[in-house]
Amino acid sequence: MKPEKTGHNFFSYRDNCLQPVRTGVVSEYPIQLIVNGREIATLIGSPHDLRFLVAGFLRLQGFVTTLADFEIFSVCEDFGTANVRIKGELPERLKPVLTSGCGAGISFSMPNAIPSQTPSLKQRVQPAHIFSLMEELAKKADHYRSHGGIHSAAIGRLGKLMLYAEDLGRHNTFDRIAGEALFKGIELAGTELVTSGRVSTEMVAKAALMGINLIASRTSPTDMAVKLCDQANICLVGYVRGGSFNVYSHPELIEDFPSDSKIKDVTGVILAGGSSSRMGRNKALLEVNGSPIIARIYRTMAELFHEVIIVTNTPQEYLFIPCRKVPDIYPGIGSIAGLHSALAHSPTEHTFVTACDLPFADPQIIRYLCDLRHLEYDAVIPLSEGGQEPLHAVYNSNCKVVFESAIINNERKILDILPRMKLRLVRWEEMKAIAGSSAAFLNVNTPEEYGMIGDIR
Repeated sequence: MKPEKTGHNFFSYRDNCLQPVRTGVVSEYPIQLIVNGREIATLIGSPHDLRFLVAGFLRLQGFVTTLADFEIFSVCEDFGTANVRIKGELPERLKPVLTSGCGAGISFSMPNAIPSQTPSLKQRVQPAHIFSLMEELAKKADHYRSHGGIHSAAIGRLGKLMLYAEDLGRHNTFDRIAGEALFKGIELAGTELVTSGRVSTEMVAKAALMGINLIASRTSPTDMAVKLCDQANICLVGYVRGGSFNVYSHPELIEDFPSDSKIKDVTGVILAGGSSSRMGRNKALLEVNGSPIIARIYRTMAELFHEVIIVTNTPQEYLFIPCRKVPDIYPGIGSIAGLHSALAHSPTEHTFVTACDLPFADPQIIRYLCDLRHLEYDAVIPLSEGGQEPLHAVYNSNCKVVFESAIINNERKILDILPRMKLRLVRWEEMKAIAGSSAAFLNVNTPEEYGMIGDIR
């Protein structure tokens, strides 16, 4: 896993994991149509040749027949506005007709997505559940197989189909599902929605109103749909086919490296908030064996935990990592702030926290430390040859209060604060019995230390 040099990172799920890719999406452009000083509609279409779209719409509505009917014709792409004055008068009342085709075409106001619950509170989605729902959708779409021209959509939870709808218009399938759920008293919040057609803005807005967790399609979304899903905390998936799919927004809601052997009830957190002053550049992005150190750590953690979080005040540097990024709540005071933020944002009782500069973090050691967690301990702290390793340890959620109190009292040294907790110290002799322990605590803080890694690669 490597960061893309330029452009926006989407993700492709294949080979059991999410991988950063560069891919384009279809553009969707809204243009407000003002005729004779009256706003009559918002046209939603592709961004090319907008003057043709506007003129053709007015012609087919019967408002103009020739170019001579236009007194003013101005299309401003920067503001998404078409200002037109025509010779004739508009009807006093305009009655819109929404077509039964693939999109509504006309909207009297652009949809405003209502953000649902934050991603940290959402149920993570197994890739197998997406494939299962899409397969069920295909089985249900009998009308499409028999004569074509029908769009279909379905709602499910944990891969189990709950509601199904089909219609000439893909947006109508969402309305049908919402209506049936209303009649049957079915709660849609936190569910997954799969559709046969392209995902556009009006569909995302409707999904957000229903509290949908994820939208998946056999084809691609539009660029505005991606933006709206980002705002609404909806995971947007496209091109679901052949055991793979693309993820366009909120990839952290997809279970990466799905496995039944993952550690339950523990969240993995990577601290990436340091200034790297001794290194002179971001040490988390230094490559070891062709991958950034933080990508190596993320993969190790993602194979162990159901959720991995990165604590960072510069999330834009880690867009190539498909997990949730959270900032320090008390920025600028060092690693103690990172520990506090990790526990504040973790949804589980226990949290395994590690630094971003350990290129050889060992899964056996991490699993061993997590196995030692118990409610009677506030923290499980391993010892290496250099002493205690509080930035590669397991913490109970109760520790958040201890760290916050220390921060408020202007205390910064973690080793001075740990004695206030009930610790399970794992001695070096105990650690040495685990394979790989000799390199597991090797961190990279200086160019000299980075140069020495070559002997271990």
